[in-house]
Amino acid sequence: MKKTTYAIAAIAAVLTIGCDQQKNEIDDATENTKEAIETRKDAVEARADYATEKAEANAEITKARIEADKESARAQLEADKKKAEAEADAAKARVDAENQ
Repeated sequence: MKKTTYAIAAIAAVLTIGCDQQKNEIDDATENTKEAIETRKDAVEARADYATEKAEANAEITKARIEADKESARAQLEADKKKAEAEADAAKARVDAENQ
């Protein structure tokens, strides 16, 4: 009877150890999966941050180009205005010269 009791206890111990090992393997696999998912989440976040920074930089560049184009157009219009005034002054001077 003692041998049977020891045998049953030994089988129970082996089964318990086997179950614990399987549970530990499942827990390890779950942890590895979670870590992989967190790594991918971090990568997605990093890519999104980079894309946002790049978009903001591109927006600043575009804004600067628009501002430069505006200033260039203003300067050209001011130059055209001064040219028109000079041509008008020259035309008036010719009229004065012809009438004297």
